[in-house]
Amino acid sequence: MTPGMKFAILILTLSTLGAAQEGLTVHAKGKQKWPATEAMKIYRSACSVVQREVGATRPVAPPVTLVLGADKNEVGPGQREIRLTRWDRNAFAQGVVMVAFEEVVLDRRDAMAKRAVNWADATVEVELAGH
Repeated sequence: MTPGMKFAILILTLSTLGAAQEGLTVHAKGKQKWPATEAMKIYRSACSVVQREVGATRPVAPPVTLVLGADKNEVGPGQREIRLTRWDRNAFAQGVVMVAFEEVVLDRRDAMAKRAVNWADATVEVELAGH
């Protein structure tokens, strides 16, 4: 292997490690195995899907902690922790979508509440409009 190839592999490895720190942290209990590259791809993809679906103007990338070896699969509201009994790419994607969607909604919560009050104030009941 040439020194140039070794350098390229080193740079690729370091960039992969940096990407894993972007927003995804994994805690594996026991001897749980998980595909780090696949998990990061699914995390990024799920965040992008949420961003496109809700029309977010800024990138969606909430910090997420994946806990492998949990007692049951779950993501609680208001939590950024996805607990899985074992690696499951579909359950993980669903968890990331839930966390990312919640982040977008929370960012917009105050504006939506204000808009709801304004709309309520702007409407007139049909019975009152005729009198």
